[in-house]
Amino acid sequence: MPKLIRNFIAGEWRDSASSTLLDVANPATAEVLGRVPLSTADEVDAAVRAAAQAFPEWKRTPVTDRVQFLLKLKDRLEAHFEELARLVTTECGKTLAESRGEMRRAIENVEMAAGAPALLQGDFSEDIARGIDEFVMRQPLGVCACICPFNFPGMVPFWFMPYAIACGNTYIVKPSERVPLTMQRIAELIEEAGFPKGVFNLINGRRETVEALLDHALVKAVSFVGSTPAAKLVYARAAPNGKRAQCQGGAKNPLVVLPDADIESASRIVADSGFGCAGQRCLAGSLVIAVGEAHESFSAALGEMAEKRIVGNGLDESVEMGPVISPESKSRIETLIAKAIAEGATPLVDGRGAKIPGCEHGNFVRPTVLDRFNADGEVARTEIFGPVLGLIHVRDIDEAIALVNRGRYGNMACIFTSSGANARKFRSEAEVGNVGVNVGIAAPMAQFPFSGARESFFGDLHGQGRHAVEFFTQTKVVVERWPKEWTRKF
Repeated sequence: MPKLIRNFIAGEWRDSASSTLLDVANPATAEVLGRVPLSTADEVDAAVRAAAQAFPEWKRTPVTDRVQFLLKLKDRLEAHFEELARLVTTECGKTLAESRGEMRRAIENVEMAAGAPALLQGDFSEDIARGIDEFVMRQPLGVCACICPFNFPGMVPFWFMPYAIACGNTYIVKPSERVPLTMQRIAELIEEAGFPKGVFNLINGRRETVEALLDHALVKAVSFVGSTPAAKLVYARAAPNGKRAQCQGGAKNPLVVLPDADIESASRIVADSGFGCAGQRCLAGSLVIAVGEAHESFSAALGEMAEKRIVGNGLDESVEMGPVISPESKSRIETLIAKAIAEGATPLVDGRGAKIPGCEHGNFVRPTVLDRFNADGEVARTEIFGPVLGLIHVRDIDEAIALVNRGRYGNMACIFTSSGANARKFRSEAEVGNVGVNVGIAAPMAQFPFSGARESFFGDLHGQGRHAVEFFTQTKVVVERWPKEWTRKF
């Protein structure tokens, strides 16, 4: 029987009272793995109130003690690393290598958050005026929540959750209803690590559950990762309710290839960028901008890379690309490929209609390369979120940068070149949050913020690193004076 997904509230596993259950399917085989409830507003309220009740004591817990629970969690994540990676692959579809990379990034964020005793230190100025000292300290906000996407069920919650907890907040995670199994297992490991009741809570659901979190007066901050339309809605609903919000949106990431790039290396890296995780990541390459004479040789090399990529069930170690998340996603991607061709693109490699032996019911789209992509077409402005790369030919680097900055998104842009001057020009002028030089995925390590710009991010402070610490704390400035005549003599 499929596993029934449960909520974790106040240190207890609870069956949802909701009568609405959704199937959780393996995207490679269509096998039903579990059934997830759409939790009610009352259940959201119970989770929030449990977190609020736990907050005062957790806030008073010394930070050096708080991070001990994170270190215990890290040990359990390491001990169950392979199990978690296989779970991510099973419900999300990516390859085992990709799932292992995802869980490694999650653990790195736990390690970074465990440095909170140093990260939370304030500043002190003695005698800022005669006899007056002034200092700033950081205090937690209260109940915080994370609304997670389907594409990284094990990593994205860790951009936020460990930092919030280390800073003294209590936390609620709402995983994607498409992939709830990974966080279900991680919540079990959190329980094993002995976190105090109510410090971490897990609530399952869909849009109505999210809206209940956004409207709840006791929720002080919300973190979101998803599409741009959804990010806008979350940001617009959270802000008027007085909540802090950091909302990561969609992307249309351009990869610029100059004539002086190593074509063989660049084509391999670009293929990994566009086709890794079946193109379902916010840092996936989408538009390849070939400059000058790079176009002809690069397009041929990229087409060859696409044709050679091994597609199948991600649990097979030999597979290089898995399925997309759902039949609806597959249909949408194939429709956008057809539209791009109608807008003038030439299919060098067409991944539609894929049939994978042994996975006939899976949601597979093979790697697709579309040459002569219409830079002014609708598809050039649309996030495909699938294994599709569109090639655009421009004359020089200035035209390439102008094209990068013309789009509505600003998540990532990369350049491939052997020229330090061109790389420096690009990193300075590209209006994006994450820049790559001779890398295809400019994914920040845990010490750095996961940045974004324009319609790829709504908010001020990002996930990970010091940005996360600043987001999950409120600064308090103290101005202090102790006149001698007020000092009691003993």
